Amino acid sequence: MKLYCLSSDAAKPCFVLSFKELMIMLDCGLSAHSVLNFLPLPPVPSTRLASLPNYTPPHVNDPLLEGELKECCGRVFVDSIPEFCPPLDKVVDFSQLDVILISNYTCMMALPFITEETGFKGQVYATEPTLQIGRFYLEELSAWLAAGGAGGGAGSGGEARRWKELVHVLPAPLAHAQRPRAWRRLFSGAALARALARVRVVGYDERVRLYGALDATPVSSGFCLGSANWVLRTPHEKIAYVSGSSTLTTHPRPINQAALRGADVLILAALTQTPAHNPDHMLGDLCVHAALTLRGGGSLLLPVYPSGVLYDLLECLSAHLDGAGLGHVPLYVVSPVADSSLAYSNILAEWVSAGKQARVYLPEEPFPHAALVRAGRLRHAKHLHDDAFCADFRQPCVVFCGHPSLRFGAAVHLVELWANNPAHAIIFTEPDFPYLEALAPFQPLSMKAFHCPIDTSLNYAQANKLVRELRPRELVLPEQYAAPTGVVGAGGAVGGAGGARPHVVADGPVTVVRRGAARALGVRRRAARGALCGALAAGCAPRELRAGLRAAPLVAQLALRDARLELSAAQPHGPLPAPLPQLRAGLRAAPLVAQLALRDARLELSAAQPHGPLPAPLPQLCGALAAGCAPRELRAGLRAAPLVAQLALRDARLELSAAQPHGPLPAPLPQPVALGAPDVAALVRELAREGLGDARVEAGADGCIVHLPRHDTLLHVERHATHVFCEGRAHVRQALRRALAACTPHV
Repeated sequence: MKLYCLSSDAAKPCFVLSFKELMIMLDCGLSAHSVLNFLPLPPVPSTRLASLPNYTPPHVNDPLLEGELKECCGRVFVDSIPEFCPPLDKVVDFSQLDVILISNYTCMMALPFITEETGFKGQVYATEPTLQIGRFYLEELSAWLAAGGAGGGAGSGGEARRWKELVHVLPAPLAHAQRPRAWRRLFSGAALARALARVRVVGYDERVRLYGALDATPVSSGFCLGSANWVLRTPHEKIAYVSGSSTLTTHPRPINQAALRGADVLILAALTQTPAHNPDHMLGDLCVHAALTLRGGGSLLLPVYPSGVLYDLLECLSAHLDGAGLGHVPLYVVSPVADSSLAYSNILAEWVSAGKQARVYLPEEPFPHAALVRAGRLRHAKHLHDDAFCADFRQPCVVFCGHPSLRFGAAVHLVELWANNPAHAIIFTEPDFPYLEALAPFQPLSMKAFHCPIDTSLNYAQANKLVRELRPRELVLPEQYAAPTGVVGAGGAVGGAGGARPHVVADGPVTVVRRGAARALGVRRRAARGALCGALAAGCAPRELRAGLRAAPLVAQLALRDARLELSAAQPHGPLPAPLPQLRAGLRAAPLVAQLALRDARLELSAAQPHGPLPAPLPQLCGALAAGCAPRELRAGLRAAPLVAQLALRDARLELSAAQPHGPLPAPLPQPVALGAPDVAALVRELAREGLGDARVEAGADGCIVHLPRHDTLLHVERHATHVFCEGRAHVRQALRRALAACTPHV
């Protein structure tokens, strides 16, 4: 088993797992940090951006570089349409991928780069909210870039390439850009539609059979609507992929930890990007800054994505403004997919938390923004220039729009519009981009800027607690989450004696992966489950080797078809091949019996030394075989014929006689094929692997009793029967069934 890492951004992971002859991609995140090196694309022409001076590196006179670089307040930007950093495409051939498993909509932005124009023929699996909200993200991104490129603003004139050849002479941060030649522009709308059409929708706890080799099951991760952790399972191995998970109580369904326990390998990715900021405290600070700004007569801009934290912001901010006497302040959401995103969120009752599910049966909407729309307080628009939006727009107000990078989207125009007014404010809530770098092209800036990042992903303390509870045999981490070199001790601590950064630790082996590297994991395949054909099963006569174990000798042919092992009746060997043809003209050969030796790096053939007495004479041929032979002349003096015979040694003489045909298989014995009693120790281990731990074993008069107090379950294991007493919870019954099947001796 090997794991390939194709992304340098641990928050936007992309792994490829090679397991059981399958290539499985885990997430396909798109790193957008590269767009911060480009000038913004305003939806309308900007005189300020167009008048920025060109930049030319000292001692460089290259006419091809003319107009590609601009300088703003001492920082150099690329004047071109922004480019993104997709996953590495040289480590793994994307045409060889069999399956892509997507954990949430923030980790599927690079899907068209993987599936289109690469020869990809595999399957893509994701939950329904992941597919639909991911579609909103991608469509909004495509619309913003298309509008910015057509608006005649900075970067709309063409593609800048020459600067990538001169990165070494450019000032920071361009000089530190990672592999700028691999950056690519966003895909076309047609490629986006084709990529999304490949996605197959699955539900939580739905078992997906992957080409007969293993099962993949998505379980709730608690991060966002439809977010999932994936569990890959075979009869003998279990791999858990935890990406973008949260233990906080927000609007998604809570995380399912039971399904992740007892894994052979736990792959951990997409932890929080702001470990020093508590989401609850940041939300409180945001509400305070918003109220102060609005009371001062200013407007508030929040550059956000069209889903996710937006729903929580609308709910909390509207309630806080009502309590502060600012209920008259309008809220605006500007996005090409605003209408679809707000409407779609209220029909996802099965994917939200229990509290919001209860509101559906009242009946009420799970989210309050539907009531805000009906009351006329919340308005949404596709573009800033929509007639209805322009007619209703009034200040002071709160505007939610994209993009959080401030390189394209409606936020670019609003920052340009409000930059010189200190009464207005901008609040950054998305953790994906450093807010000072996002504001760099707009300096000097008079409007207030606040940084309140809200990231509900696992922090390092929560991740360490989760790892201790899941108890994997091996933990796999990106290098950003591993302990710094020379640091030994508990993870999650900031500072300390050595000033160590926070990191994740585990009691067992830890494997660290980095971009472009392949690491072999500790899982070794020691057993495999196969299918026995009916004819062989009927001919088996199992015997009891020890209590609970019965076996039978078997002669069979082993075949691998569609990733499944099959045992079938052995086929008899066919006839011997035809004799060799004559030697070609000019080639002479002779048989030789010699001794081969290696002396002074030279091979020597010498006369063979006789070992003991001479061998017996050549075997004798029986009359029946001799009569049936039809010898042919191979060359002058040499005649030969093919022969199928039985060789026997009698009285120190070799004899060749007619081969006896194989008779039919022996008749089966009357004993039925039976299953032995489960091994209690193995049963306890399998129950722990299934997440049913804390088993108590008590010896009884006629067997053993296994008690699971946490699940109110009792198993009475006898020699000839096993009785199960449990509640009607489906996941517990299925886990018991799998555990019993795994530890019951099969014939």
